[in-house]
Amino acid sequence: MAGDATRFDDPPAEVLQEAAAAFGLLASPARLHIVWVLSRGECDVSGLAERVGGALPAVSQHLAKLKLAGLVRSRREGRRQVYYVDDPDVVTIVRLMVGQLTARERVRGLGA
Repeated sequence: MAGDATRFDDPPAEVLQEAAAAFGLLASPARLHIVWVLSRGECDVSGLAERVGGALPAVSQHLAKLKLAGLVRSRREGRRQVYYVDDPDVVTIVRLMVGQLTARERVRGLGA
């Protein structure tokens, strides 16, 4: 009902802007794949490049954008930089969306 929507306060414009920017970054299949892999555990750039099938420089650029947006973080481990998702809410959203779509795709495959 239209009246029910007025019971909740709308989020501030800044919050909507920040959420839209985060979803915009995740709209790239390569970046979404990177976050998906990192939601399963930390990984370095070469491991990510191997998993997502991208060139090292391209994966590094994606990681830089995700890091600037605060979606991933990194730490130094010896000579390598290890990346991880530090926000459990981002992990939940990515796992939920990708998991649901994967399940739908499997169901479609069974029905074909």
